[in-house]
Amino acid sequence: MPEETIFHKILAGEIPADVVYEDEDVFIFKDINPKAPTHLLLIAKKEADFVPSIADLNDATNHVPAMLISKAQAFAKDQGIDGYKLTFHVGKGGGQEVFYLHLHFLSQQTI
Repeated sequence: MPEETIFHKILAGEIPADVVYEDEDVFIFKDINPKAPTHLLLIAKKEADFVPSIADLNDATNHVPAMLISKAQAFAKDQGIDGYKLTFHVGKGGGQEVFYLHLHFLSQQTI
């Protein structure tokens, strides 16, 4: 069992989040400390897709970053957002604070 993070608790409904999109694969919610007018976090929902960081990817989880990027692209298109930045932080030295692989979606456009 992986170490439980705040994102595990959000997925379990134990901690509230400002959710903007959810499907069977991904959960997209607003960052509580935004660095842009739109600052969202995308996380994989399936337990099999859990990985603490990009540095921990393996053959079973290599698809997760591509899935998150694809979901971000579709979300942006659906929301009419034509400019955005996607970021993965890797390890404490790379600014990662929550060790549950997540993608930051930042845009100057608001949703």
